[in-house]
Amino acid sequence: MEINKVFQDELIKITQEAAISVYPHLGKNNKIIADEAATNSMRTNLNKMNINGNIVIGEGEMDEAPMLYIGEKVGTKNGPEFDIAVDPLEGTNFAAKNLPGAISVIAMSNKNNLFNAPESYMEKISYPQGIDHSAVDLDFSLKKNLSNIADSKNKKFESLRICVLDRPRHQRIFDEAKTLNIDIKLISDGDVSGALLVSEEKHNVDLFIGIGGGPEGVLAASALDAYDCGFQGRFIFNSDELKKRAKEMGINELDKKYKINEIVKGDSIFCATGITKGDLINGLELKNRKMVTSTLITHKSQNIKKVVTGEIDIIK
Repeated sequence: MEINKVFQDELIKITQEAAISVYPHLGKNNKIIADEAATNSMRTNLNKMNINGNIVIGEGEMDEAPMLYIGEKVGTKNGPEFDIAVDPLEGTNFAAKNLPGAISVIAMSNKNNLFNAPESYMEKISYPQGIDHSAVDLDFSLKKNLSNIADSKNKKFESLRICVLDRPRHQRIFDEAKTLNIDIKLISDGDVSGALLVSEEKHNVDLFIGIGGGPEGVLAASALDAYDCGFQGRFIFNSDELKKRAKEMGINELDKKYKINEIVKGDSIFCATGITKGDLINGLELKNRKMVTSTLITHKSQNIKKVVTGEIDIIK
C-alpha cells in the first residue's frame, strides 16, 4: 500500500527541526548533548503525528536508550500503523567538532515493511542502478564485484571508485584496492551518507562496501530503493546476547544475506536534513534571522528523489 504523500511534508519538518536543534551545539565538543537535542526534537514531533508508529530502528534497546528506543510507540495512536527508523543525529562527532557530514535522518514505511533487528554491525554493499543484482555480492572478491560493475556501466576498470569507512577492520579492502589500483573515497563516520553516494553519477562513487552500523544500513536501504540502486546486507550477531535478541525478534538465519527488497518491503519515505555541509546535502545556514535547510527526500511510490530547501524563522 502506498503511503499518503501528505506525510512527506511532516517528515521533512521533523528532520528539519531535529537538525536545527543541534545548531547551538555545533563545535562545542559534546556529542552527547547534541544527540540528546536531536532525539528530543524528533520524538516530540513524531508524537504530534496522527499515526500509530513503531520504532524499529532507533537509538538502541529500551534499557540503553531513554527515547526513540527500538519498540517505542510514537504518534497520537489514532492514525495508520507505520514502522519508523530514525537516526536523529548521524555523525555525532561531526556535529561536536563542526565538521562536514552531520545529518538528521528518518525513514517510514507501512507496518512490517522495515526490517526490525537489534542494534548490531552489518556487512554492507551498495551500488548504482542499472546493475544486475546477481552481479554484486558480499561474498564476491572486490575484483569480481568491480569487474561486473565496470562491464555493466561500460566503464574502464581503473576509473572506478569505491567508498569505505576509514576503520582498521577494512584493511583487507584497502590492500586489495591498492593492488587493483582503484581509487578510494574514505569517510570517517556517517555511513548512511556513504552508502547513498552511489545514487547519482555526480558523487563519483561506484561501490560502497564494508562493515558499519546495521541501523544505518536499513535507513540507507530505504533511500537506495527509491533510486533503484542495489544494496545487500548481512547482520553480524557476534555475541550470545545479540543472537538471543535476534531470535526473539524473529531472525532465525543469523548469517543470511538480505537483499534490498527484504530490508525495505513496499513503499517508504526517507528524509535526511543536513546539519553540517556534506557530499549529499548542504548544512544549516543562518541568513537574515532565518535558518536555511536542505533536505533530501525520497518517496518510492511517488518517484520522488530531490533536495528540498526550506527557510524557518528562528528569531522572533
